[in-house]
Amino acid sequence: MVGEFRNEPLVNFDDPQNRAKMLDALARVEREMGKEYPLIIGGERVFTKEKIKSTNPSNPDEVVGYVSKASREHAEQAMQAALKAFDAWKRVSPDARARCLLKAAAIMRRRRFDVSATMVLEVGKSWVEADADTAEAIDFLEYYAREMMRLGERQPLTRLPDEDNELVYIPLGVGVVIPPWNFPMAILCGMTSSVVVTGNTAVLKPSSNAPVTGYKFMEVMEEAGIPAGVINFVPGSGAEIGDYLVSHPKTRFITFTGSKEVGLRIVELAAKTQPGQIWIKRVIAEMGGKDAIVVDETADLDEAAAGIVTSAFGFSGQKCSACSRVIAVESIYDRLLEKVTERTRKLTVGPVKDPANYMGPVVDKAAYEKILGYIEIGKKEGRLVTGGKPLDIPGSPGKTPGYFIEPTIFADVNPRARIAQEEIFGPVVAFIRAKDFDDALRIANDTEYGLTGSVYSKNRAHLEKAREEFHVGNLYFNRKCTGALVGAHPFGGFNMSGTDSKTGSRDYLLLFMQAKVVSEKL
Repeated sequence: MVGEFRNEPLVNFDDPQNRAKMLDALARVEREMGKEYPLIIGGERVFTKEKIKSTNPSNPDEVVGYVSKASREHAEQAMQAALKAFDAWKRVSPDARARCLLKAAAIMRRRRFDVSATMVLEVGKSWVEADADTAEAIDFLEYYAREMMRLGERQPLTRLPDEDNELVYIPLGVGVVIPPWNFPMAILCGMTSSVVVTGNTAVLKPSSNAPVTGYKFMEVMEEAGIPAGVINFVPGSGAEIGDYLVSHPKTRFITFTGSKEVGLRIVELAAKTQPGQIWIKRVIAEMGGKDAIVVDETADLDEAAAGIVTSAFGFSGQKCSACSRVIAVESIYDRLLEKVTERTRKLTVGPVKDPANYMGPVVDKAAYEKILGYIEIGKKEGRLVTGGKPLDIPGSPGKTPGYFIEPTIFADVNPRARIAQEEIFGPVVAFIRAKDFDDALRIANDTEYGLTGSVYSKNRAHLEKAREEFHVGNLYFNRKCTGALVGAHPFGGFNMSGTDSKTGSRDYLLLFMQAKVVSEKL
């Protein structure tokens, strides 16, 4: 019998044994630098001439791996392999599918340090952030396995004396899975495992910024016993294969996590019925955020400052849940700004292979240039308090500098300014002054997004008002606005933040199934 779900504990890197294990894992991953990785279609390894070069953002001269790049022909082969595998996989019992996930969780737990080390080198996550990513992936596997077992049981219905009635959940078909790079194991794992545990098959197109991490996931799932063709691994460009797969008449659903612009394009493409298509495609989309932390005059300002810095600058602000706006009432605005600035200036920035560095690089050159562009906009829209510059830190002596940007704070920003409205996805936070708590809530809601938010207050009336009026999918009181835990904080946002799918919840797996009712007259 499977025990009750518990979130995976995080690794304590203050323990010398754990530090040694992580250093060993980093050395093992480094020895594989420059390795070539294939597509996986129907269980077959396919090497292509064209490659995706995955580099270390802390040291762009360092190639983590060369990953085969799929063409439309490969995408079509993956679709056909998934369709073929679906006929058998949908008939596998829910419990048996769930056991594959439990096995995968056990394998990933054993490989935990190697998985985390891969993310340190491929996307620039700090040790702590990478470990939390791996732990969340394990949580998704454990949680969704248990949920599928629950949903596979006989479902309660009102019983009639002269009928036998039954409701069962059946899979949809082939799903296209398009995960992001910023949680390259956790979100990819959660999205893909939920698709397959519900009896569907998947065409997985990982982010081109994190394809090696995606391949490591495939190795885990294969070892766990997922049959050939159930998950097909096809890295490639969105323009060449992403649109093709989304528009494919045999695609039953698309699950996506990424930017608002790409998400809306997927929604538009999926809405158009193709010749031969006999269903309405489902789209499960998690998109951007412009998340705010509101602080009133009763708040513990030290706690608020700590939560703001962690929320804004953890993983260089590259989280859809990251705090990018601080909205403080006038009476404490200057004191809070001073406390946040003081903490921010103490943050260490550099290659995250060194655990002494709190903040690493942003993910690539395009992100680097985009964020620096927003900083220039911010200099015209607010008062630069700290940061605002790129850091010329070479990944190793004589090498190209990594994509490092100082943690940056702008003060006295107008609520309608671009840096207060547009998602920057980097280590930039805008301080906004509010007249009072009601004004602060109004400003917090004055955005097209609605993902996460936080309120620091000791005033019960303020917290209750925010509970009703702060329009976000995940609202936190007197804590940071990042760090949702599977099972404890079902995650998903409102408005342009997506379809509010609530990952890690009792509702989530239902998105990948349909309910069938059979009634027999007795």
